[in-house]
Amino acid sequence: MQSSSPIREYELMVTRRQLFGRMALGLGTAAMSQLLDQDLLAGRAGELSATHHAPKAKHVIYLFMSGGPSHLDLWDYKPGMQQMFNQQLPDHVRNGQRVTGMTASQKNGLPICPTKYRFTKHDNNASGLWVSELLPHMASVARDICVTYSTFTEAINHDPAITYIQTGSQIPGRPSLGAWLSYGLGSMNENLPHYVVMHARTNHAEQSLFNRLWGPGFLPSDHQGMLMRSQGDPVLYLSNPAGVTKSDRRTQLDALAALNHEQHQRFADPEIVARIRQHEMAYRMQTSVPELMDLSTETADTFQLYGEDARTPGTFAACCLNARRLAERGVRNIQIFHRGWDAHGGLPREHGSQCKDIDQGCAALITDLKQRGMLDDTLVIWGGEFGRTAYCQGNLTRENYGRDHHPRCFTTWMAGGGVKPGITYGQTDAYGYNIADADGNTLTPQPSKEKWTPGTMHIHDLNATILHLLGIDHKRLTYRYQGRDFRLTDVHGHVIHDLIS
Repeated sequence: MQSSSPIREYELMVTRRQLFGRMALGLGTAAMSQLLDQDLLAGRAGELSATHHAPKAKHVIYLFMSGGPSHLDLWDYKPGMQQMFNQQLPDHVRNGQRVTGMTASQKNGLPICPTKYRFTKHDNNASGLWVSELLPHMASVARDICVTYSTFTEAINHDPAITYIQTGSQIPGRPSLGAWLSYGLGSMNENLPHYVVMHARTNHAEQSLFNRLWGPGFLPSDHQGMLMRSQGDPVLYLSNPAGVTKSDRRTQLDALAALNHEQHQRFADPEIVARIRQHEMAYRMQTSVPELMDLSTETADTFQLYGEDARTPGTFAACCLNARRLAERGVRNIQIFHRGWDAHGGLPREHGSQCKDIDQGCAALITDLKQRGMLDDTLVIWGGEFGRTAYCQGNLTRENYGRDHHPRCFTTWMAGGGVKPGITYGQTDAYGYNIADADGNTLTPQPSKEKWTPGTMHIHDLNATILHLLGIDHKRLTYRYQGRDFRLTDVHGHVIHDLIS
């Protein structure tokens, strides 16, 4: 039998149905190729030739506190609750809200749980910002941050809530915020990914994090976040196997690219080109990533700023320092996940440990960016998927308590990147349970494409505002999939202009 190439052998094995299917595809591709440019066939049609308006930020560093930090113990000061210890939450405050199965089975009802922590008022250019004693370093940068008390969501359980704020849908399968930014804005450094993800070490890693939270969904796969590890190779398979030289690797990639290009010419599948780009990025990262992870060039003053933990790979402080280095090198979107904020019981012990992990790193990142002149065009975001309840979960004492999930209101903050420094936005009622207006009346905002309630920020509004700061109109950054134009904010979202300088 005459020898043939592997591709030719594959062609000889096709079925009759596959043959007719390919013929139809080939005719359609030929017609479309006359109408569409090569960039579209390469999967780059979504990258904006220019931003929709002048951007205020070029980079995003998103500090995500997975599990739901307690706004009542960190940011949202409610001194009046001290006199309500162990009283039942009034029915009109709850107002029929759905609670989790964990709370529904409590025999002691919904006992009000004031924080055990002292709060101190700090100058933030406005009326002052109350900060918990758990966050002394963040208190020192009060003048640089914009704190929103009225963020809200509909999801009440972790996985749908994290999926919702990361992708704009409670149902898995949509692209993440970072993937949308990669798709829309492209890269500023061809030797590093558009989107980098890090997982910081924690003593309370209760929840799992799935790679779909930084995944591309239905976008081309080269827009997914690259997970940077703290042990071994920073990126899996970055190093060449034993016996494989750099020139060997180059030859292999050239041969593989030739095969992929041949497949792309036949099928016009943009995912094939995405695969080629990923291979080339991996090759370039073999030089750029080791240099990035080498912290020996950082000064003693820098380590003093971030704390000694920054010398240990994988700590939150080390991740924050690496985030600054990534932004310096042109990476557009960096996300640090810190797990362990799901304090159903023993909140003082767990939140005390968590805040010790993150407090100095968060403040140092803001200070470091500001000192280097980078804060003006780098947007730093902090928050989780929801807040925690005003009532206790489990046994309640003054010194020890837990709190359940609370989506109706929670605290997020932003700094730099065109956000007004030193302001607070929105407010909650006397229980920190509902969003309230200036007179203390309860507001019941809903995500809506027509109406928006001033003083509130749904997670769609948060994402719309993030995109706006990067020069993107959230209504115009779309991707057609399954016959419909999708976007990060679905059919909702309003830009919160009150937060923008």
